[in-house]
Amino acid sequence: MSTSRVAVTLGDPAGVGPEVIVKALASLPQAERDSFVIVGNVEALERANRLTGTELAFSTAPAAGVIAVDEVAIDGTLPDIGKVSPVAGDASVRYIKRAVELAQSGAVDCIVTAPINKEAMNLAGHHFDGHTGLLAHLTGSKSSFMLLASERLNTIHVSTHVSLRTAIERATVERVLATIEAGHRHFLRLGKKARIAVAGINPHCGEGGLFGDEDTKFLAPAVELAQAKGIDVVGPISADTVYARAYGGAFDLVVAQYHDQGHIPIKLVAFETAVNVSLGLPIDRVSVDHGTAFDIAGTGKANHANMLSAIDYARLVAAAPRPAA
Repeated sequence: MSTSRVAVTLGDPAGVGPEVIVKALASLPQAERDSFVIVGNVEALERANRLTGTELAFSTAPAAGVIAVDEVAIDGTLPDIGKVSPVAGDASVRYIKRAVELAQSGAVDCIVTAPINKEAMNLAGHHFDGHTGLLAHLTGSKSSFMLLASERLNTIHVSTHVSLRTAIERATVERVLATIEAGHRHFLRLGKKARIAVAGINPHCGEGGLFGDEDTKFLAPAVELAQAKGIDVVGPISADTVYARAYGGAFDLVVAQYHDQGHIPIKLVAFETAVNVSLGLPIDRVSVDHGTAFDIAGTGKANHANMLSAIDYARLVAAAPRPAA
């Protein structure tokens, strides 16, 4: 059993985050629950406890048989479930800030984040594209990389929450190379030299310039530079075939050029088990790969399988020594 300490943020308290957290923890033995601290509000957790019938106990003071909570004050009363709320959006950001503080101080080894709502967060005045941008800001990182990880398919993104036009502009030699290197370092940390494939940005990688020249101008040079550094990488490979090849075992990691190019195949083959991992930060963070699901929040129907997957991956990452800065 891992002895690593993991902080789990509550996410948007009006969404399914509290419910999937209590369900996931309830499925674990008490000895394993002791390695977690929930960053959020006891009141929100107790509400989720009643909705799901998990019968857990929570406390802000360490005690045997209870789930530890790092209480974070919110601005106002606990928001209603299932509604977009600036109070909930602000609360979700407060939870993340506190979790980052815990990770930076060494009090926890990894952060697991429950889902937040970008509209609610922006209504509260926090203008970020989601967890990824917020975490980069809080840790003073120039940028970070989104890795979607599952048992048979892994993909890391050159860009994520930007328009398709902007994504194409961001696919520079430097950014593609940095993405390859981030994925390579992550797998090395976990004990494996990854076989990496870079997905093309245009249909058929541009078909010799017929459908665009970005693949030959930017992606191919990045691959060559990475190969010169000893990284096991090939490409660009047409995106309509590379994911099938990776799923079949030919590659350990695919470099996606934009959000949907990486998200669609992962969510097709591992919708309930894929997790979101932030690379390039000075702290470790893993997240569920689903949203706040306001339509079912408060019904007790939310599936906690993805939260369990995030917890398992967080333990894996937390147990692996971080490379020297």
